[in-house]
Amino acid sequence: MYIRYIHMFNEQLCLLSMEVDDYLLLSGIQHFTYCKRRWALVHLEQLWQDNVFTSHGKIMHKNADNPFLLESRGDIIISRSLPLVSHQLKLYGIADVVEFHASDMGIVLPNHEGLWKIIPIEYKSGKKREWECYDVQLCCQALCLEEMFHTSIPLGYLYYGKSRRRVEVVFNEELRERVLQLVAEMYQMFEASITPPACLQRSCENCSLLNLCLPQLSEKKQSVASYLRQEISR
Repeated sequence: MYIRYIHMFNEQLCLLSMEVDDYLLLSGIQHFTYCKRRWALVHLEQLWQDNVFTSHGKIMHKNADNPFLLESRGDIIISRSLPLVSHQLKLYGIADVVEFHASDMGIVLPNHEGLWKIIPIEYKSGKKREWECYDVQLCCQALCLEEMFHTSIPLGYLYYGKSRRRVEVVFNEELRERVLQLVAEMYQMFEASITPPACLQRSCENCSLLNLCLPQLSEKKQSVASYLRQEISR
C-alpha cells in the first residue's frame, strides 16, 4: 500500500521550511572524509565530473529515489528520498531510504498504531568497502533523524548494489564524535574559503575529480602550465 508521506510527516517536513540557505549539504561529509580537497572543489569551487563509479551510483540511486511516497510492508514502513535537516549541525540533505519498524519502543507516527523505531539505509554501488566516509555519512543522517523525530537511533545499514546485501553500521560514541569533529572542520574550511593543495594518494585513482584536481602535479612538482603543455604536446 502506498500513501503520500507529506501528510504523515507534516511536522517533520516543516523543519525544512525554516531558513537553511546558510547550511551545508549533508552529503558533503562523505566527500570531506574521503578527501578534504575533493570536498572543497565540489562545495567551494562548484566543480564536478562523473566517472564510471559515480555514474553507477546515480543509476542505482534511481531505485531508491521515489519522493512523496511511502510503502507499507506489514510491520515496516519504507520512506524513500526523505528530506533531512539538523539545525544543531546546520546541515540539510536527503536520505536514500528510511525504514520505520513496529517496535515496543520508538516514536508515534500519525495515523499508525503503536510505536516505531527508525532505521536509515544508504545505497552504495559496488561491493562492501571498509571506507570510513560511508559510515560517517550514514551516522550523520541518523543524527538529523534523531533531532527531527526526537528519538535515538542505535544503528543503520549500508546497502551494496553489487552484492545486494546490507551491512550493519552501529552509531557508537566514537563514530558520533567523529561526525561532530568533521562537521566543525567543514565549517571552518567553508568560512575560510580554503581549498587544500593537491596531494597524490592511493584513493585518487578512483576519484571522479582526478582530471580536475591534478594531484600528480604534487608528486612531479610541476607547475600547472608545464603540465598542460606536456599533455597538449602528446
